[in-house]
Amino acid sequence: MKSAAFNYVRAASVEQAIGALSSAGDAYSKLLGGGQSLGPMLNLRLVQPEHLIDLSKLPALRQWSVQDETLRIGAGVRHAEVEDGKLEDVTRGLLPHVAGGIAYRAVRNRGTIGGSLAHADPAADWVATMRLLDAGLRLQGPDGERVLAAREFFLGAFTTAMHEHEVLVGIDVPVFSGSARWAYQKLCRKPGEFAEALAAIWVDPPKGVYRMVVGALSGVPLLIEGESALEALRSDAGRLAALDKAGVSDPVQRQQQATIMRRALTVLDCFGKDKGLTS
Repeated sequence: MKSAAFNYVRAASVEQAIGALSSAGDAYSKLLGGGQSLGPMLNLRLVQPEHLIDLSKLPALRQWSVQDETLRIGAGVRHAEVEDGKLEDVTRGLLPHVAGGIAYRAVRNRGTIGGSLAHADPAADWVATMRLLDAGLRLQGPDGERVLAAREFFLGAFTTAMHEHEVLVGIDVPVFSGSARWAYQKLCRKPGEFAEALAAIWVDPPKGVYRMVVGALSGVPLLIEGESALEALRSDAGRLAALDKAGVSDPVQRQQQATIMRRALTVLDCFGKDKGLTS
């Protein structure tokens, strides 16, 4: 199939994109980043916007820098750029590892971090990762810029706190300490597919961080915080209790998620040993 007809705007600046959104008024408008999710949805006519605003050529969204213990990533940075180490790695390998496990190389060459986060698929890797890091999501609109923590940004499956005429312009990721450890595990039917179960952990004692995120749920990834809470997940009962809290009732999904959570904890214990950071 082919998409329904729409008015196409290639934005020359973030301000022009915001202006195009505002000018469209109540008309259904969509922003295009890498197009790896939106493109197929357009062709299948799952979405039929009246206006499509292309952000893919904006240099301002392709920049990155490290400022005040924060990695500032432009929303237009592509998955492959993170995978290939084009950005300074402030997460001891976590971001390149996550990026390298997203879909296929052709998708990673085009797909953007901001596009994935704005799409907010519950099974998406960046959604779970930014929830784990509680990254700051920088939004720019007619009234200026605001920053939402990931815990405020994601409201549900494919639902975010972005206002109608806002553009996601960047992501602020915290810099890990030298003793930070992490693990990232997911279950896919075959490489490149969305996860059916996902667990990610970040432990950073100097920063007081002890977190696990359980992703690939029906809604927002479940965040578990605190050293004692993380330790409780080492038992079968603790993991199942966490899944009860997340509302996971299907027995197959419960088994899958509990297994991935256990594997993530095992990988965390092996972090940094024998050269590899994770398995």
